[in-house]
Amino acid sequence: MRRPLLFLDVDGPLNPWAAQPHGRPEGYTSIVVALQPGRALPVYLNPGHGEALLALDYDLCWATTWMDAANRWIAPVVGLPELPYVDFGADLFALRPDGVHWKTEAIVAYAAGRPFAWVDDEQSPADEEYVARTHPNAALLHHVDPRIGLREKDFATLTDFATALKT
Repeated sequence: MRRPLLFLDVDGPLNPWAAQPHGRPEGYTSIVVALQPGRALPVYLNPGHGEALLALDYDLCWATTWMDAANRWIAPVVGLPELPYVDFGADLFALRPDGVHWKTEAIVAYAAGRPFAWVDDEQSPADEEYVARTHPNAALLHHVDPRIGLREKDFATLTDFATALKT
């Protein structure tokens, strides 16, 4: 059986963007990224997250507005190799009348029936309902507090989900 996918959002889970600079979580480093010319973006990253993510029993995939830029800016700082990514294309930031997050449909399509977990700070009950209705396998939509990013309890939840799939 193939391992489940783990869809990774950057802003929230890996970059606790809602943390105040003086309240940045312990163990994080700051970088400044210029994804668009003239627009510097401060990003907080934990260099230990890569090792912890790679230790999980998942195939990792970016599911972020950063798309392939996550491989240039985020992966090297947190210690991840280049990862595949969900290309949101024209649906990037597209609002849906049903309240489903603009990432959700593309993530379900990318999973193509494989079990998956998705860590993000923006999922809602509408996303849970959409995934339950359209995805034929197990899925975990795990909310991460954007003030603190991924923590041990989040890794434990991901481990428990992957372990349960094997039984």
